[in-house]
Amino acid sequence: MAKTNPGNFFEDYSVGQVLHHAVPRTVTDGERALYHALYPARHALYSSDEFARNCGLPQSPIDDLAAFHVVFGKTVPDISLNAVANLGYAEGRWLRPVYPGDTLRAESGVIGLKQNSNGKTGVVWVRTRGLNQRDEVVIEYVRWVMVRKSNLDAPAPETVVPDLKKVLDVGDLVVPQGLDFSKYDFAQSGESHRWDAYNTGETIDHVDGVTVEEAEHMLATRLWQNTAKVHFDLTFRPEGRLIYGGHVISMARALSFNGLANAQMIVGLNGGAHANPCFAGNTIKVWSEVLDKAETGTPGIGALRLRLVATKGGEPFELRNEDGKYLPNVLLDLDYWALMPM
Repeated sequence: MAKTNPGNFFEDYSVGQVLHHAVPRTVTDGERALYHALYPARHALYSSDEFARNCGLPQSPIDDLAAFHVVFGKTVPDISLNAVANLGYAEGRWLRPVYPGDTLRAESGVIGLKQNSNGKTGVVWVRTRGLNQRDEVVIEYVRWVMVRKSNLDAPAPETVVPDLKKVLDVGDLVVPQGLDFSKYDFAQSGESHRWDAYNTGETIDHVDGVTVEEAEHMLATRLWQNTAKVHFDLTFRPEGRLIYGGHVISMARALSFNGLANAQMIVGLNGGAHANPCFAGNTIKVWSEVLDKAETGTPGIGALRLRLVATKGGEPFELRNEDGKYLPNVLLDLDYWALMPM
């Protein structure tokens, strides 16, 4: 009897199935240090315990995207080990901060299935929850993945495509308990721009760029215990090891600091697309567009809905061609909500 795990194939999933992912992970200050070494992450709330305490939190949390990566990595052996592509995200919510010492685990429920017309692959929709040691949900999101079939003769399942929100309402967003920007120090945060300074439709060129290195992306992917073969094994993808999409997301978010230094906390993920593959040697540059603004109901704290676009060259603010397809230099198109002092 085989003792190794070949991963799940499309025919192994069923709507309503619940997957309890292995290997819980206790996060430490080492997680933060390595995250900040891998990316030019400089948002003050995640860099300084004193700054965080002045904002009403007990200490500096782990970066929102670091928590996302830990939870995401747990899901890979069960969901995307045999994936062709990670297709998109929706209804992502950060429900409470993650602090050093917290232990995270993950579980996913299958909410949709659709076999592709070629009969060789299919799309699987899952809703994933990350929970801490108190069984509190810290993060939840939906993603959908194209997965290979192993048995091409396996019958196609009934098609179920979940009805997902295109955009989270501001009422869906959770402001962390105690968060208070009344003593916010703009000198220490790095910029003076408040929520009021941004206008819907405004675009921001974040100027800076970082060239992706082979060793760094593999170190990051191992840190999140992401075992997807396409990120490590050249025999699986001879044209090059594919950069983990989360590596691109974190790099883009970190680079957005220049112009959005006070967009401190990510609290909602409306959608996202890895538009084109990223490989070592690509230089990532980013730009943002303000899609919407909302008051959260918590005094002094506003929410910005932002489009974050990562590219590997080309002019900023160019996204699609005349046919509506992503331009070949676009790597990432991410739609998210962030909290900012008003």
